[in-house]
Amino acid sequence: MKTYSVKAADIERGWHIIDAEGRVLGDLATEVACLLMGKGKVKFARHLDVGDNVIVINAGKVKVTGNKLHDKFYYRHSGYPGGFKAENLEKVMATKPGKAIEHAVKGMLPQNKLGKAMMSKLRIYPGAEHPHGGQVAASGEDQV
Repeated sequence: MKTYSVKAADIERGWHIIDAEGRVLGDLATEVACLLMGKGKVKFARHLDVGDNVIVINAGKVKVTGNKLHDKFYYRHSGYPGGFKAENLEKVMATKPGKAIEHAVKGMLPQNKLGKAMMSKLRIYPGAEHPHGGQVAASGEDQV
């Protein structure tokens, strides 16, 4: 008996469209992260990027529970004195609605080059329109 090891040539990538309208941010991010990693596939390998391409539409209509809209903050620092910035989720959703989903998904992926490659397969759009109709139709994937 031999153990099967996935090779780069054996990886088949599909396309998934996920509608974020009315979905809770954390639940949506979990589903997207699993699709990007390929955890639902038979040929899953933790050390390879075997995941599918994911398109998230209606990112501006995602829900959050509790008081997170006002109490959740995103922090960054420029590296210069006085360069600390903080934005709450409400302001982020008003200006860049995909940023909250991107931040949540990125935290659920590996924090290395593999995670960066997985994030490159994620596309987030604030409305219902996206330019990937040809790829989705060619792969035959359904909208989730």
